[in-house]
Amino acid sequence: MKSILVSLTAAGCLLFAGVAQADQALATAKGCMACHDVGAKKVGPSYKEVAKKYAGQKDAETKLVKKVLEGGSGTWGAVPMPANKAMGVTEADAKKLVAWVLSQK
Repeated sequence: MKSILVSLTAAGCLLFAGVAQADQALATAKGCMACHDVGAKKVGPSYKEVAKKYAGQKDAETKLVKKVLEGGSGTWGAVPMPANKAMGVTEADAKKLVAWVLSQK
């Protein structure tokens, strides 16, 4: 019984790590990592900073999906974020990316 529990826990951890890597892979593929990093500020804020700022806000996902697709400025300083919809990011991509960003701790 104990070995089954250990095996299931390990499988769950691998599955979670795979999902996290897949979403970071999407962020890399869509060019997001050129300006953002998971834990450190680059041109834009780190994803951990974004997750912290929007933690607990019910409309965070909707706001951020719109910002990813349409771009924006002023929230994190003077450097604007470009409209990523024009660069091939779909609404489904944006939702997946935002969910991943908001999960960062």
